Amino acid sequence: MLSTALRSSSLSSLPIHSFKLKPPSFASFSSLQPLQQHHHPLWSGLQSWRDSSLNHNRFWGPSGPEPEPPMSHPIGPDDEKSQVDSATSLAEIGAMVLSTSDPIKKSRLSHLAYSRWRRDKLPIGASKPPDRPARPQKPQLVSPKEIPSPKNSKLPLNAYMLHNLAHVELNAIDLAWDTVVRFSPYHDLLGDTFFSDFAHVADDESRHFAWCSQRLSELGFSYGDMPAHNLLWRECEKSSDDVVARLAVIPLVQEARGLDAGPRLVQKLIGFGDLKTSNVVAKIAEEEVAHVAVGVYWFVAVCEQMGRAPCPTFRDLLKEYNVEVKGPFNYTARQEAGLPRDWYDPLKETKQDTERLSKVHNRLAHIISMEKDNSNLNKEE
Repeated sequence: MLSTALRSSSLSSLPIHSFKLKPPSFASFSSLQPLQQHHHPLWSGLQSWRDSSLNHNRFWGPSGPEPEPPMSHPIGPDDEKSQVDSATSLAEIGAMVLSTSDPIKKSRLSHLAYSRWRRDKLPIGASKPPDRPARPQKPQLVSPKEIPSPKNSKLPLNAYMLHNLAHVELNAIDLAWDTVVRFSPYHDLLGDTFFSDFAHVADDESRHFAWCSQRLSELGFSYGDMPAHNLLWRECEKSSDDVVARLAVIPLVQEARGLDAGPRLVQKLIGFGDLKTSNVVAKIAEEEVAHVAVGVYWFVAVCEQMGRAPCPTFRDLLKEYNVEVKGPFNYTARQEAGLPRDWYDPLKETKQDTERLSKVHNRLAHIISMEKDNSNLNKEE
């Protein structure tokens, strides 16, 4: 639990404006009470997700997720297992995943890494992540404006949407492991649960990529058949030395976008007539709630330890790092994950501002009217 994982002296010496996880100003965390005792709504399934057994259902069968059938690996699984078994810490394994370029192998290594962490209770350790995760030769990475439209992609609409989702999930594996590895030197400050949570997220994302890759193959395509953008990793680089910003930018913005897009994507696939792919996407969207909830949990925890209110801190960080939050929003899923609407919804902020300005305008109009009345009375005298 947090109360035992985050122990040591207080953060009273931390400057109120500082978000950085850099010594000496970020000296240490004080003991935290479980966040359920704090005044913030949490996803009700968070602890169940943490306590759940290892999920080996990395194959999408006739009735949904199930374990992979024997001999389904084109790349030697024994080599991957021995590679993971040689590591001595979670951070070391995470760096290994980040340095793997083959997407299928990266996905499997991620699962093997988390499985070994759970099985052997490895220490967190400390390691340095690569400057950028290793990537395959395909897909070609281009600017978002250069991504072809569905009509120009040479892929049918269902494969086009599935390829985009596979790219997001592959990036999500790296984003989660980068958080584990990059902040591993601060293990004494953050505690085991922080790293366990994000390694768990990485495992989920690797399973999601496996489903997408399998379904693409069934449709006659593969990951890399069309260009993709590198926007997700560029957003990650912005928060490379700032754990609070990392929590804001990745789970609370990028992962939350998945909650917004999931239902719309499902409906498009149903309209296209691809029910199997729509079921895959629906299951992924359902499991993404946990990842946003983890981000909310840790963002609130760190903010409270720093004496900062989460909502204005979140807004300040988005401005500082030039991160835009766009709708339409899936308010129901975001609320379920514990992400309050007033943190991110510009429409709500605009409405509140309009109401305040309207009140000011009415007061000014009333004052001007009184001034005119007084002026007229003075003229009559």
